[in-house]
Amino acid sequence: MAKHRSILEELNKISVDKSKDYVVENRAEHVIASAINLLEQVDRNYSPEEAKNLTNRLVNSIKHRDPSKFSRGIKKIIKENLKEQSSED
Repeated sequence: MAKHRSILEELNKISVDKSKDYVVENRAEHVIASAINLLEQVDRNYSPEEAKNLTNRLVNSIKHRDPSKFSRGIKKIIKENLKEQSSED
């Protein structure tokens, strides 16, 4: 019985390892597709200089695992746009 149990445990382990890899692959594909969509939206909605800055911030946020880097960039642009709008009025 012990041999059967270890064989079944090994089969279950293989299945779990495989599904874990597929889950990681699938999530990576979704994250990458979303990031590409975000970069395209940034390119459409911001000046080339702002888009480059936000693209760099996005990459650095991921690289350093710190989402606040990207958030600070967006907040800075919003603040600058509000100042420009109020000075035009």
